[in-house]
Amino acid sequence: STISANISAALGRQGRKVLQVGCDPKHDSTRLLLHGARITTTLEYLKETGPAQCRPEGMVHEGAFGVHCIEAGGPEPGVGCAGRGILSTFELMDRLGIRANNYDAIIYDVLGDVVCGGFAVPLRREYAGQVYIVTSGEFMAI
Repeated sequence: STISANISAALGRQGRKVLQVGCDPKHDSTRLLLHGARITTTLEYLKETGPAQCRPEGMVHEGAFGVHCIEAGGPEPGVGCAGRGILSTFELMDRLGIRANNYDAIIYDVLGDVVCGGFAVPLRREYAGQVYIVTSGEFMAI
């Protein structure tokens, strides 16, 4: 998440139009861009608003350097399918035309320490033109 946020910030600082989508149930991908603020996740927004009343401004928040931020959200660990949050987020983004907003870059911050197929959505559904895998020397990353 730190790397994703820094890439988003660097592109935003260059004047690029950037969207960062946090695809982790912890919904902490965009906090650095939002100066520590916790935003409403897409799943929370859907629950509070209802699908028919959803608007882009309810789920897209502007962060540092004009970077647009979305957090998918998800259930508490061990409860429900976290991949479902990503699927719901992407479906709503498409329905609201958010991806068609002429972004220079859309960065999907996807955690890599789970086996759930929902986390492969950015690649599998051709949302991403390029995929970069960032790992560390920690045991969980290996």
